[in-house]
Amino acid sequence: MTEDVAGVPVELPHAVGAAYLAAEGFEDALSEELRRKGVGIMAWHGRLALSAEPPVAAAWSLDTWLEPERHPVASIGAAAALLRARQRNWACHAVRHHRRATLITDRLPPVAARPLTFPAAAPGGHLGAWTLLAADSMLLSTRKSSPFVNGIVQFVEDRVGPPSRAYLKLWEACARLGVWPVPGERCVDLGASPGGWTWAIAQCGADVVAVDRADLDPAVAAMPGVTLRRESAFGIDPADIGPVDWLFSDIIAYPPRLLALARRWIAEGAARRIVMTIKFQGETDHETAEAFAAIPGGRVLHLWHNKHELTFFWNREAVEAYVFGPGIWWCIIFT
Repeated sequence: MTEDVAGVPVELPHAVGAAYLAAEGFEDALSEELRRKGVGIMAWHGRLALSAEPPVAAAWSLDTWLEPERHPVASIGAAAALLRARQRNWACHAVRHHRRATLITDRLPPVAARPLTFPAAAPGGHLGAWTLLAADSMLLSTRKSSPFVNGIVQFVEDRVGPPSRAYLKLWEACARLGVWPVPGERCVDLGASPGGWTWAIAQCGADVVAVDRADLDPAVAAMPGVTLRRESAFGIDPADIGPVDWLFSDIIAYPPRLLALARRWIAEGAARRIVMTIKFQGETDHETAEAFAAIPGGRVLHLWHNKHELTFFWNREAVEAYVFGPGIWWCIIFT
């Protein structure tokens, strides 16, 4: 069972097949995405959407519990013993019964959630998740989609160099990918001003073409490897820039227009990798988000540092290696 907002136990009609953790304030976006995928929600446990159906890819889920199990736990010791018997590393998602959850956590091996110092890949250790549905009922999952505790990604921040905190989105995207720009690589940052992402790219030692009609922060513009092109991100011809290892974009734009931009760069074979923020104004445009996710070689995630946004990832090598083979990956972009 779980509990309603008043803390009263509520019986779940079926076993839990998957649990989806929404970022705070984005429960509706997750609920609508799951509805569009034909996935029902039995109940909400805090920000955790409990479904009887097998897990599906859900962009608005910070962390999806892939193999949930419900167990009765008669005592704190029994709960801790159950978790220790399954594996070492566990993260608690505490909704209620916080004192009891803390006492259980104290009996488990510690899991350090220290901030990452970028550049760094996401943690590689096997991490499970658990929560108390009621004082005597536990939901656990030995497998989940995020390597981070409750999907929370923290960094040792640079509060001096970058002109804005937008760089944290790029850091998180690269940490999730496990790769980042390196010296010798060529990158383009569309809609770069004031230069938060350009700063992050240049800090990695890569060359970056910053495209924007507006100025970059002077300190960013002076960084080695930074070139500013005063053009429209939507008007510039990818052929004029030439092949790049990375295409980055944190542009404020209507999602359908951004989708057309991504498809153009992919169809022209101009970029090896793409990291692009999809920003929503007003209602969430689920249809366009689904179109981004349907691009072969691409995926869409809601990052911890995203607001009413999703991040689109695309990798040409993934398409060439796993879908069609070199030379014809672009043919299906518009089918």
